[in-house]
Amino acid sequence: MKTRRITRERLVPHTMDGRTRMVPDEETIEVPLPPRDWDQIGLNVVTAIVALALLGCVGFSTASIGDLLNRVTPAAAAYGAAALFDLVWIGCTIIEWLGRYTPDRVRKARVGGYLSLAVAMGAVAAHGWIFGNAATGLVGAAVSGLAKGLWAVVLDYQAVPLGKRDAAFLQQELAEAAVELSRVPVRRRVNRARALAEAERIALEADRGSADPDRPDESADDPDADVLAIRPGAVSTKDAVRIAWDSGIRDDGEAVRYVAKATGKAPSPDTVARYMRLLRKVAG
Repeated sequence: MKTRRITRERLVPHTMDGRTRMVPDEETIEVPLPPRDWDQIGLNVVTAIVALALLGCVGFSTASIGDLLNRVTPAAAAYGAAALFDLVWIGCTIIEWLGRYTPDRVRKARVGGYLSLAVAMGAVAAHGWIFGNAATGLVGAAVSGLAKGLWAVVLDYQAVPLGKRDAAFLQQELAEAAVELSRVPVRRRVNRARALAEAERIALEADRGSADPDRPDESADDPDADVLAIRPGAVSTKDAVRIAWDSGIRDDGEAVRYVAKATGKAPSPDTVARYMRLLRKVAG
């Protein structure tokens, strides 16, 4: 059995002058090596081959289709669009890989990948045919087909078929995770809407409270709701200001004189002016 030497640190007792302490010490030991995983090594090699095949495929197809499109469009636009021919089916194949344990969810990606592959191969073949070398076009088109085929073989090897119960279990797990994830933006929108509604409520209450002020700086002639009026039929300063406003009085001085006459006592000019400002704000 093959082994390898490793050095590790441990605490050991060490005594000096009759006192013992645990101090770090290094020791070298040999541990057995696990057997080489040839299956994983082979899979890694195949994966590297697939990566190289994709690079070669994209490079050749981009050059071929780009040269074809360059006859009618600028080079930058032509080669940029040419790269999409292979990138589309490569993207669909990546979706297949991500959903290899839930094949029903990637059926569209599988179909779209093969359709886009057929379009890319047809474009490469058309390039060879237009330039008078059909054989070169067919061989070039086969490059994309071989790359896609190799990737499909690796994908089928990795995607172990699942039983109906196992597949249903995974579908429920994904559904629950999707619900939790979808609640994040929904909760954010709900909180934002509630915050806006609360801000509007506070603003409206503040505005309503200013229309009927009950502040410490008010004059003593303003009636208090908790105190019974001495004269049950007398009007308050607020009511008198409202009556003056409805009568067409807009000057604060005239309003003060009217309130004094209506209530039988001199009101606070500041209170009358505040009520007049609020009435102007409501009317304006």
